[in-house]
Amino acid sequence: MNLEQTHDLRRWWDLAVAPIQAEGLKLAIELGVLDALHEAASAEMVAQRLQLHPVGTAHLLELLWSMGVLEHGGHGGDDGKVEGDRAYRLAAGVRTYLTDGSELSCAKAWLFRQRSMRSFVDALGEQVRHGPSAPKLPLAADHGPSGGAVQWAAAARVQIAQEQRAVTAPAAVALMARLPEFARARRLLDLGGGPGLVAIALAERHPDLRGVVFDFPETVAVAAENIAAQGLGDRLATLGGNLATDDIGSEHDLIWCSSVLHFVPDIEAALHKIIAALRPGGVLVAVQAELPRGRDAARSVVPWYLPLRLLGRQVTREGELAAAMARVGFERIEQFESGQFPMAVQQVVVARRAGS
Repeated sequence: MNLEQTHDLRRWWDLAVAPIQAEGLKLAIELGVLDALHEAASAEMVAQRLQLHPVGTAHLLELLWSMGVLEHGGHGGDDGKVEGDRAYRLAAGVRTYLTDGSELSCAKAWLFRQRSMRSFVDALGEQVRHGPSAPKLPLAADHGPSGGAVQWAAAARVQIAQEQRAVTAPAAVALMARLPEFARARRLLDLGGGPGLVAIALAERHPDLRGVVFDFPETVAVAAENIAAQGLGDRLATLGGNLATDDIGSEHDLIWCSSVLHFVPDIEAALHKIIAALRPGGVLVAVQAELPRGRDAARSVVPWYLPLRLLGRQVTREGELAAAMARVGFERIEQFESGQFPMAVQQVVVARRAGS
């Protein structure tokens, strides 16, 4: 036996303790612990500011330090003082994405995702034991628009808006910069656009671009507010409806579609509607998770999308979405994976309608 080697059980032990780490981060966000650490402070100082117990706070800060959320710093550092007096500071990226004061904060979005996954965990056993006859999973486990139009609109106002602003919109801008068609595009459809921040970011980058944000009526009301707030009402409009049943317009040069096709009853029917809505030579950019072939990649995707699969939503296997696009008539289809979008690694599929 090599005593310096990690035991095979280590990965399963680490998995068993992961809920404590998630709960620790949840508490840190909800109690304002991270916001209290904009400057280096000891556990005692944080406890006093937030009226928490100093011993429990010290243990929480040490847990967050072990997770890489905090670093040792300030006067406490590693100078031999007792744990309760050791100073902590926020690790890189935490101030930007997990504190309420940041414009790019995703703290509420992270809590939304964590609640969704935890509600699913409580129902997983019944689904495995009894399958489709088991009680329906909680709406929170259906982390997408089919969880209910009103609920999705509420999420679009806060949590989804956080992720679009901090993650999806910058990634969409970077992706469009790689497409020669973007510079020539004049009409954009942001399909299932939620709060509309992707359409806003693309319009701000491309001054000749006009567009429409399509989503449930309750959700596009949120997008309309964001468009007006950015002074883009003369270039961006909204259209409420359901992709499966309602018109999405026509003669679009560019259609952006992110994590929407999971929620349609028939992907190929939706793709037929999308290709018909493009002008000849128009481009569809679809960003969507697919089930990877390899286990390492699947480790990220499968847990996130297991709730949707048990609910009967559309989660294709890698390459199946591109194949469906080809069957409905799309040409020059390109696909690559990206870790720059929310939740799991996503597949980016770019497809064109034939024509000039």
